[in-house]
Amino acid sequence: MISPKTFYTWLGESQVDFFSGVPDSLLKDICAYITDNAPKKNHIIAANEGNSIALAAGYHMATNKIPLVYMQNSGIGNAINPLLSLTDKQVYNIPLLLMIGWRGEPGKKDEPQHVKQGEVTLGLLDAMNIPYLVISEDEQKASEQIKLAIAQIKETNEPFAIVIKKGTFEKYSLKESIKNNYELSREDSIKQIVNQLHGDEIIVSTTGKTSRELFECRASLKQAHNSDFLTVGCMGHASQIALGIALNKPNKKVICIDGDGALLMHMGGLAITGSMAPNNFTHIVINNGAHESVGGQPTVGFDIDVPTLAKANNYKFATSVTNAKELEQALQNITEDSCPSLIEIKVSIGSRDDLGRPTIKPVDNKLDFMKNLKS
Repeated sequence: MISPKTFYTWLGESQVDFFSGVPDSLLKDICAYITDNAPKKNHIIAANEGNSIALAAGYHMATNKIPLVYMQNSGIGNAINPLLSLTDKQVYNIPLLLMIGWRGEPGKKDEPQHVKQGEVTLGLLDAMNIPYLVISEDEQKASEQIKLAIAQIKETNEPFAIVIKKGTFEKYSLKESIKNNYELSREDSIKQIVNQLHGDEIIVSTTGKTSRELFECRASLKQAHNSDFLTVGCMGHASQIALGIALNKPNKKVICIDGDGALLMHMGGLAITGSMAPNNFTHIVINNGAHESVGGQPTVGFDIDVPTLAKANNYKFATSVTNAKELEQALQNITEDSCPSLIEIKVSIGSRDDLGRPTIKPVDNKLDFMKNLKS
């Protein structure tokens, strides 16, 4: 395994000292080390992977140095546009070192949403003509691979990717983990939302622990799962899935349970929802100020005014709550006349160590959900 400190030192020796990306569970140890040791202006956790490429391009043009952009392989989709129309040698020829976590690596057990991503990761890099190396877990070999990657970037002025397998980095924890004193946890919030439902509502939940907690909440109450669409992948798109349903099932009350990181990733969805003005749509944003599902790296969720953003994008009602009583009242205040509506719930970070995963396949979840929508 590679020490994050050693890896960071290698990068520094090659004058790679700017980092941007979206956190990934396979990269959480090196990302935590970067967070603790890089100057704040030189480590920007971006809203999405495409933004990271653009930030890195701006950094390079201002400094003539090589930036590093990190992402989970699922984020390659967000990065393809700027990689092909900004940094590619046929356009602006901008050098980057890409560090990509290889979720769903063939032959390794992983969650359903990562399997396809893992199968096509190297093929996508080939299709974009981005050279790559799969980094060895042996430090000496990895050191030589980094030197080779940097040398090729300097020679061609083009992006080069290093692909990181599970278990490549030694454990490293943030010196100052995110903490807050909010009364509710994300799971508490989900339980209260479910308990206040009338029973005929439809829920679309965002990726990560939110969908896992919703699934376990239903199981603990011995309720069916066919009212919930568990968005296990495509981070940031749950609200638009919910909007598509709401517009085409006007007699159904549709609730999107979103997260701060997901909202930030594709914030333009707020504008589209507001412009379509569905009177059966409630958008709940559970804000813990972190990308908790992939290592706890901070977001800017607590630095922005989510309700004001929603109102500026033509949501009819928007509020922020921090405890169970306020959440209860906010849910009661939602009517057809106040939709589309948004409730931000500020919560503490953390989850149960024994939190499970959905026991039904994504395709079965979809089919059961569609049968419920049809009824």
